[in-house]
Amino acid sequence: MTPDAEEFCREVPPRLVAALTVHSGSRTEAEDLTQEALARAVARWSKVRAMRHPQAWVFQVAYNLSRSRWRRLGAERRALARIDPPTEARPDEGDTGERELLRDAVAALPPRQRAAVAMRHLADLSTAETALALGCQEGTVRSLTAQGIAALRSSLGASTSTPESRGADHV
Repeated sequence: MTPDAEEFCREVPPRLVAALTVHSGSRTEAEDLTQEALARAVARWSKVRAMRHPQAWVFQVAYNLSRSRWRRLGAERRALARIDPPTEARPDEGDTGERELLRDAVAALPPRQRAAVAMRHLADLSTAETALALGCQEGTVRSLTAQGIAALRSSLGASTSTPESRGADHV
């Protein structure tokens, strides 16, 4: 691995894992997705490093891997439900009530809003990088982020003012 690829692989994971943890609801899954996305980046490093936004490309790969995993898990869950009725899941034992409320509120967002909020506010990607990662226009990212933040405020009863609520763009 080249020195610039090593540096890239040290810089990206913290933000990518944070965004994917919010998106998927599982830190373990987020770490797995991050490793797979970085492995794909290293395998194609000569092309990836020449890209205008290589971090956005890695986020896009990870987000696509996550969506594929969700589809696959959904198909498995439906197949298992036909065989055996589902059992009730237990909440995480170490969760606080506030953390659980936030996690549930984020999980209730539509997938693209959840991804946009996670990429913009946890991974600190720019609007352009998030648009590239999600495969949409920058205006769509701003709209998805604003809608997601508004939905979170509504569901959590928050009324604080942020740059997004005033129409400003983050980063």
